[in-house]
Amino acid sequence: MSEDRKGAGQKATGQKDTGHRETGHRETGQKDVGQIGRSAARKQAARDNPGPSPLRGIGVFGVIGWSVAVPTVAGAFLGLWLDRAFPQDFSWTIALILGGVVIGAALSWAWIEREKGE
Repeated sequence: MSEDRKGAGQKATGQKDTGHRETGHRETGQKDVGQIGRSAARKQAARDNPGPSPLRGIGVFGVIGWSVAVPTVAGAFLGLWLDRAFPQDFSWTIALILGGVVIGAALSWAWIEREKGE
């Protein structure tokens, strides 16, 4: 019988083809020890370092929001008190609100830079 007439499951040598690629594994289908070790290390790394969570992003927005809002509102209240207690030609309230925004932005910037390092 010629090669093209043999059954699809037989090789030219007369051996039956099992459909498995020749990967260097044993006939029983066992994996190489090195491959198992690499697979285990990859899985362990995925467990130890999970990707970013959507909830973490929401938490970041909250921290940044509070970092800006608290100094701004504190500046507004302090400014209102100073405007009543020590009136000036300028508004303490506006000046301290702007100061609170600047302080809040600096706090947020520092927090983001610290989080990038982790």
